[in-house]
Amino acid sequence: MKNLHPMPPLPASDACLFLDVDGTLLEFSPTPASVRADRALQELLSAIAADLDGALALVSGRSIAMLDVIFAPWRPAAAGLHGIERRSATGELHGERGPDRRLDAAREALHAFTAGRPRTFLEDKGRALALHFNGAPQFEREARAAMRLIAAPLGAHYHVLDGHMVVELKPSLQTKGTAIREFLREAPFANRRPVYVGDDLTDRDGFVAVEAYEGMSVAVGNRVRAQYHCENPQVVRAWLERFAATLNSRAAASPARCPESK
Repeated sequence: MKNLHPMPPLPASDACLFLDVDGTLLEFSPTPASVRADRALQELLSAIAADLDGALALVSGRSIAMLDVIFAPWRPAAAGLHGIERRSATGELHGERGPDRRLDAAREALHAFTAGRPRTFLEDKGRALALHFNGAPQFEREARAAMRLIAAPLGAHYHVLDGHMVVELKPSLQTKGTAIREFLREAPFANRRPVYVGDDLTDRDGFVAVEAYEGMSVAVGNRVRAQYHCENPQVVRAWLERFAATLNSRAAASPARCPESK
């Protein structure tokens, strides 16, 4: 499916940015644990965050702890596990932590599934479970069906998310959209025009959230649709670099403030 939506315009200086990570800022890796952000990307994002007074957050299916490893030593505002956990711009943590014991039966069943299917593996995120099959695409249909069967006894309080070569089980109340709405109720995100950039079906809640605030949604690749489109993470980075340059030029053009006379 070819995405015919246009390239996004540069955000306004009063924007706030919400950015997915895998497939959006960084290319997918065969093993999720091996992903790291290069220094140039860290410096770019850190500079944009500073120019936006901190109004930039990573919004990912990964845990916040894993995001901190990927982007170390930079530690921005972040939402992890598809909105289950959240760190505000001041560093305050929100959401339940530790393993969800209600998922124990699903854990056991998913471990049994992967044991008989080489190169599939279970990523236990504590409060969510991700079944990966990027190394064994022949098991995709079976893996997605198995996850739904395993999730069924948990009822409506949990749901299944389909992603790129992965299927996840998580609580249904928290999404990337709920995390974004929570950010938008607090400084420095409040009263800014939100922009969300994501690449997968799991990002649709984020698109809906920013569009409800008259913001801008940007899809990366062709797995999901949004108001605007970037072809791949390299195009996203080039777009962010142009935005950073625009912020710098606006700051340089601003008249210097003179100290008030006393």
